[in-house]
Amino acid sequence: MDLEFNRNEDQFKQLIGQLQHKSKKVKSGGGQKKIDEQHQKGKWTARERIEYLIDEQTDFLEVGLFAGEGMYTEYGGCPSGGVVIGLGYIKGKLTVIVANDATVKAGAWFPITAKKNLRAQEIAMENKLPIVYLVDSAGVFLPMQDEIFPDKEHFGRQFRNNAKMSAMGIIQIAAIMGSCVAGGAYLPIMSDEAMIVDKTGSIFLAGSYLVKAAIGEEVDNEKLGGATTHCEISGVTDNKFPDDKSCLDYIRSLFEKFGDSQTAGFSRTTPQMPKDKQEEILGLLPVDRVKPYDTLKIIRRLVDGSDFQEYKALYGKTIICGTARINGWAVGIVANQRSVVKNKKGEMQMGGVIYSDSADKAARFIMNCNQRKIPLVFLQDVSGFMVGSKAEHGGIIKDGAKMVNAMANSTVPKFTFIIGNSYGAGNYAMCGKAYDPRLIFAWPTAQIAVMSGGSAAKTLLQIRVSSLKAQGKTITKEEEESLLKEITDRYNEQLSPYYAASRLWVDGIIDPLETRKIISMGIEAANHSPLEKFNVGVIQT
Repeated sequence: MDLEFNRNEDQFKQLIGQLQHKSKKVKSGGGQKKIDEQHQKGKWTARERIEYLIDEQTDFLEVGLFAGEGMYTEYGGCPSGGVVIGLGYIKGKLTVIVANDATVKAGAWFPITAKKNLRAQEIAMENKLPIVYLVDSAGVFLPMQDEIFPDKEHFGRQFRNNAKMSAMGIIQIAAIMGSCVAGGAYLPIMSDEAMIVDKTGSIFLAGSYLVKAAIGEEVDNEKLGGATTHCEISGVTDNKFPDDKSCLDYIRSLFEKFGDSQTAGFSRTTPQMPKDKQEEILGLLPVDRVKPYDTLKIIRRLVDGSDFQEYKALYGKTIICGTARINGWAVGIVANQRSVVKNKKGEMQMGGVIYSDSADKAARFIMNCNQRKIPLVFLQDVSGFMVGSKAEHGGIIKDGAKMVNAMANSTVPKFTFIIGNSYGAGNYAMCGKAYDPRLIFAWPTAQIAVMSGGSAAKTLLQIRVSSLKAQGKTITKEEEESLLKEITDRYNEQLSPYYAASRLWVDGIIDPLETRKIISMGIEAANHSPLEKFNVGVIQT
């Protein structure tokens, strides 16, 4: 391999090393001291509960690991949003699992916790998957109650979703394995079946302190809302268990008896590994986001047998479209070509830019995949749509709208991977978060913003300097350079995939070698939900 390949590989491995280090730290939750406190109470941690609940030697696809990263520092932070969510197999059935992490502020709900819990329910609803709630939460984090409680996408939405999911026939199982208080008490009790762990689990609308303050009654929490109370007196919970293990065993026994669901009928054959080594992606993809590369080489290292059938290969070449299989599943791939290309008119087109011809091709390909029931995979490394008088006169807005229309109205499941740049309207056209991808993940090389750091910083600097001049102030060359550095540093922080992951703009950051597994599990999940009829709406011809 050449020097450039080796340099890329070394830089990429450093990014993966940082990812692994950050992941390990976040997975420790509130730290070893808090973990020890859980064990002393006879409780397992959220991650220990999930590990025991899912089938041995199967994958758990975690969603939102970095939720809350770098946020709420004034309160000591909220690692992983204080809740662990993801997809796992229970008795062979793919299931959404939600587990409160009591090592993080006693599992209290921050604003990002609400967003993450709703994301878990969204995955279950889109894919018609069972969902298991392992409840252990002190309820709303009171200092931030105004950002958690009353709005449409706040915590009340969870209970609305409980009701809607029940009506949709989605199985919901809950286990109260610690605290469950106030409005949060509705979540497990609106599930199909709710169990409780004796002595450690408790559920009530108001705890003993609030009861005394409100009505003057003195009662301890165990008598108020413990396992004996709710299994033998109120009938609120269905069964009690002596410890976490026996409770989780019971959940597994329930799953063993569930009937099969309908499927969407996506095509799958025997999986194959790519012929071209996946590991070579690390050397082929430049960490420097302005350098060109051939995206086809990346695709061939992701698909079964490295076999990719390209659609309209000679037309609209800045977007690559084609069909392949990933872990046996048929997929349609829409990817930004990052090398400079030349069209038949002799015009050079910049890699990563969407032109009229490429938007037109992508729209047609997306419609074809819907017609044929083929799930779509988007590989984003996009700078945006072409600008300038020539592009405008050629109808770039109309062709871009056609692509967005086809993509937004797709009924086949969509999966998005941001492997490089994700700027402006390019993020939208290539199925960004706003367009309901079933899963959306970023590689460590991703950058997500309205425009590149360099362009944004210079634009923001011009605005700042003009504002100062309007106030009659002058600025020296040195002050201008210092200001540019300050703006650039702040903007670059926001470009980071970790900034996006902390806010759940993406479901996580992954090693590229995990991409095939995520696509496969994602399509397997989506196959539980029969497709609706595709209607593209009014196409801008």
